[in-house]
Amino acid sequence: MQVSSARGAVLLIGVTLVLSCGCGGSSGAGSPEKPRSAAAADAVPVVASTNVYGDLVEQIGGDKVDVVSIISDPAQDPHSYEASTQNQLSLSKAKLVVANGGGYDDFIGRMLRSADNPSVDVIDAVQVSGKAPAEGGEFNEHVWYDVPTVGKLADRIADALAKAAPADADVFRQNAKTFKEELTSLQTKEAQVKEDHEGAAVAVTEPVPLYLTEASGLRNHTPEDFSEAVEEGDDVSPSVLRQTLELFADRRVEALVYNEQTSSPQTEKVKEAAEDNGVPVVPVTETLPRGEDYVSWMTANVDALKSALDG
Repeated sequence: MQVSSARGAVLLIGVTLVLSCGCGGSSGAGSPEKPRSAAAADAVPVVASTNVYGDLVEQIGGDKVDVVSIISDPAQDPHSYEASTQNQLSLSKAKLVVANGGGYDDFIGRMLRSADNPSVDVIDAVQVSGKAPAEGGEFNEHVWYDVPTVGKLADRIADALAKAAPADADVFRQNAKTFKEELTSLQTKEAQVKEDHEGAAVAVTEPVPLYLTEASGLRNHTPEDFSEAVEEGDDVSPSVLRQTLELFADRRVEALVYNEQTSSPQTEKVKEAAEDNGVPVVPVTETLPRGEDYVSWMTANVDALKSALDG
């Protein structure tokens, strides 16, 4: 779903986040930061907007990249970010930047314009995905939940790293190939959910997991006005909230996929309604949980969804 201009402004003027929680250092798979001095002197400096993309770069670049993931704390709301001088400095030195695009992380573009780094290679995941909003519809920019897009990103990242460090090009491309082979297990799991539960109705608090649920053959029954208001940080009207709560009271959905990274009083009411009526709640996040990499994280998401639907 396209982020509004007001939402974009919040990215820079919203709640100040505590960047010492891992936002300014290498984060990769959510593990503790490695000291900057430990990075190889010739490692390719890379900045990623979130640790999801930081992990993809580290999977492909290994010890030949030095990655800074700006948003890496799973307790943070990625939509609310205030630029820091530390991250601005990292962007000024980066040879590669990986961002989501689609209005999700506009702070990257704003900081790049001030970074005085015209030669940096910028990868926009939404552009790589080739996805576009349906005519007259909203666009779901959370493309990292779309496994085919992540496979395309792996190749694009490998090409960018090969350009920055030609001597290691074969390593980057082999790592990308290995990573994409691991992605096939995710698609197999999604296909199994589809085979077992195609057409099952689910609800979501935000559009974040919709690429995953759609690939799994599930139908989203959430009133669009509810998920859109939650994503935009707006109040949900009483009538729309009532419609959403009725999904659970009437057991019209088989699961609620709940973004626990951006909860609100309205989403909490929806979660309580699901729990009170025996509808399984499947929590998801927008960034990597600590100790996970992309494949293990998404595997856990698909497994949790399957378990909820299997009952």
